[in-house]
Amino acid sequence: MRLRMLPFEYGIRNLLRRPMRSLLTMIALTLVTTLIYCTIGFLQGLTRMLAVSANPNTAIVFSINMGDNLEYSSIAMSTAGLIQGSVDGISRTHGVTDISPELFLGTQMTIADQSDSFGLLRGVTQQVFQVRHGVQIVEGNWIKPGEILVGRLTAVKLGIDPEQLSLGNELEFEGQQWRIAGIIDSGGGVFDSEIWCRLTDLQQATRRDDLSLVAVSCSNQSGFSAINLFCKRRYDLEIQSMAEQDYFQSLNKDYGPIRKLGWLMVALITASGLFAGLNTMYGAVIGRTREIAMLRTIGFGNKSITSSLIQEGILLGMAGAVLGFLLCRQFVHGVSVRFTMGAFGLVLDGWTVACGCLTGMIVGAFGAFAPTLQALRKDITSGLKHD
Repeated sequence: MRLRMLPFEYGIRNLLRRPMRSLLTMIALTLVTTLIYCTIGFLQGLTRMLAVSANPNTAIVFSINMGDNLEYSSIAMSTAGLIQGSVDGISRTHGVTDISPELFLGTQMTIADQSDSFGLLRGVTQQVFQVRHGVQIVEGNWIKPGEILVGRLTAVKLGIDPEQLSLGNELEFEGQQWRIAGIIDSGGGVFDSEIWCRLTDLQQATRRDDLSLVAVSCSNQSGFSAINLFCKRRYDLEIQSMAEQDYFQSLNKDYGPIRKLGWLMVALITASGLFAGLNTMYGAVIGRTREIAMLRTIGFGNKSITSSLIQEGILLGMAGAVLGFLLCRQFVHGVSVRFTMGAFGLVLDGWTVACGCLTGMIVGAFGAFAPTLQALRKDITSGLKHD
């Protein structure tokens, strides 16, 4: 015997017959999917920041036994010149070797006589753009003595109004006033929350004559091996090398517990959404016991009725997911959050949207399935007499 299915329009009409109940259910599902979008968007933003920052052609040379703490690294100022004169396989741009000596540290900063904030400083030379290809000056000009470049998310890292870091404003750190000459953008990388100044200026301000690291752009894979061999031979310099991509992958592993906690939150939010859906759909389905009994009387089987009610739940779940996406797209996408390494923006990519929509569908379907089974357990006669 062929299974008789209820028309697709039947489920849609039922949703419109009870607009207030449907609206409340959709709002509950919207809240659930919105939290899902925000949580996964946070995780995707963190992952994207580390992925964008890594240049597969760049190697970094820093102090041995420093682990992932480059701000504590200290190597001789002559290291960059020694690498340039001793290592083959380094790329060149317009006849200039692509090597960037850098001094990286964190320090307290003050702007407009406000309370101090902890910021990230990087002393660089003009060769930095030959190695940091993803970074560009989007406003202003290259720095002169006493000037700085600020990342587009530096204000988020410092916890201040972005207007306070406009061109021409001043920022105080290391006992000096620094004029903002430009804004840099790395496309979502870690450099977006940093402050760059001239290497010599930073060395003078901090009374240091060393470097934190040397970034080297390799023309081929053999360049990485040559740099690594140089570091091992020059044990007197106490340096080590690592592909920048491997460095950021190690940082990504360090943030593994944060991602696990994030996915645990996603699971808990989904579970709470399931219970909320059960409570809401339970009242909706039990209130239609007589209708379900009538459908069974005129020949529709349990599978047909169950599939129709699940269809209604899925429609509500999808509506909630779409509404939640629109809200997040308007108010959450690109919103920046700060953490230890700087700041990054929440990302609503395809994976995030797919997870949110799937969650809405699962919550809607499961929320309708359980109470439907309970309603179908009643015999037809009792169902027709149900008030």
